[in-house]
Amino acid sequence: MKKYLITLTIILATLWFSLTSFMHSVKANEYNKAVVGHVIQSTVNGTNVDVSKLMEQELEKIAHQFALESISIIQQYLPTILDGVLAEMRLKADSEYKCALLKGSKIEDKECE
Repeated sequence: MKKYLITLTIILATLWFSLTSFMHSVKANEYNKAVVGHVIQSTVNGTNVDVSKLMEQELEKIAHQFALESISIIQQYLPTILDGVLAEMRLKADSEYKCALLKGSKIEDKECE
């Protein structure tokens, strides 16, 4: 159940992050105006713009921004994630220890079978 909640939290955080990143990337800024102006000027002058190269660079820029924002989100939630993993590891270690103690005794446990 705890693993499910952690997975759900990570998925929701990623979804929220991607939607807010998309919202911020849609906003026009000086960079976008300069790129559009350059494409328009190149088209008017008769020189062709390599649209595939332009799109590739834009996608790399967006991916870089996404990576930077992802790192900050992971940094923010890392203590919670680590606490969950540590609790799960403690439970597993306790269960193995209990099975080792009960091995060969008359008390049987369904987990140890």
